[in-house]
This record gives sequence, C-alpha cells and structure tokens, in this order.
Amino acid sequence: MKPVPHATSLRRAPVQRRSAERLARILDACAELLDEVGYDGLSTRAVAMRAGVPIGSVYRFFGNKRQMADALAQRNLELFIEHVTGRLERAAAGDWRVAMDVVLDEYLAMKRTAPGFSLVDFGNQIPVGVRQTEPNSRVADRLSELLAGYLDRTPDDELRRAFLVAVESADSLVQLAFRLDPEGDEAIIHETRELLRAYLGRLLD
Repeated sequence: MKPVPHATSLRRAPVQRRSAERLARILDACAELLDEVGYDGLSTRAVAMRAGVPIGSVYRFFGNKRQMADALAQRNLELFIEHVTGRLERAAAGDWRVAMDVVLDEYLAMKRTAPGFSLVDFGNQIPVGVRQTEPNSRVADRLSELLAGYLDRTPDDELRRAFLVAVESADSLVQLAFRLDPEGDEAIIHETRELLRAYLGRLLD
C-alpha cells in the first residue's frame, strides 16, 4: 500500500487499514483526474466517484481539493524518499555521485510515470505555474538527513545549504527539460547531471 500522507495534511488521520486503503484510493483518483482535467477541473465529487467512495469519505479527510492536492504532494515526497532509500541500501555507501544519480533518476521516473505529478510534484505548482520555495526546502532537508548517513557526514548547515541549491537548480532545469520534450530532453538532463557534479564536488570530494 502506498504511504499515507503526514497527518497534518488531513482533517482526520486514518487509524484502521480499511480507512488507510480508502484514503489511498481517494488520492489515486485525485492524481488520475489531475492528468485528465487539470486542477481547475478537479472536484471532490469527481474524485469520490472515481474512487468509488461516498462524498462524505472525501470530506472526512479533506475540506477542499487544495487539501487533497497537498496530501498527494506529501505522498509523492514519501514515495520518492522511499524509492531513493531502497536503491541506496543496495548501493555501496559513500559515493556521492551514485547517490546524486539515484536522486535525479528517481525524480525523473516520477515525472514520467506518476499520475498527477506534472501538476503537483512535491507541492509547488498549484495554482498551475506558481512555484513556491517551501517544498524544495522540504525536499532538501529530507535528502540532507538521508544522504548524510549514506555519506557518513553530519547534516550541518553547510550540507543543507548545498543540497538546497542543488535541488533548486535541478528542479528548474528538469522543468526546462520537460517543457522541451514531454519525456524530458536528454541533452538538458545530461547538462543537469554535469552541473550538479561540478557544484557538489566542491564540498563532497
């Protein structure tokens, strides 16, 4: 079962497995409809119908569609961290270039395959086109904590700042890559890897 969003994004956190599964269906439906009708066309009623649940079940968790989109973004982040963690556990510890490639590859995979991701990713594109800094800071903090252990480093302010700059830079370039090509322009993605290696190498080599 997919991770449940952090309880702060919900009106009521699921306690029983059945409730968690219903929440997962609601968020799955939300993601599918975002791809089909966009954020403006999204409604709680349409989500309830797609998920096969009473409208009251949607309102049990969410007061409006923005809260649903926020919860979907949080679930995306949890899935992203889960996938990165799983791959790093199978990799040799200490190689920051391997870690960086894993992080970028998993982000690209979600851009290409995760329903609704092109609109909400980790929470910074609703309303469409409005990008805020908070989600990237949250991603950078989570990666700092995760990768510090992998790299046997202390997640201090210097490391957090470096990851924030890296996340902000990669985010902008990946957005460019997907504007140029729906599957992500490979030349821009290659340049993104080179930029990240050059920048992070100053601190991590």
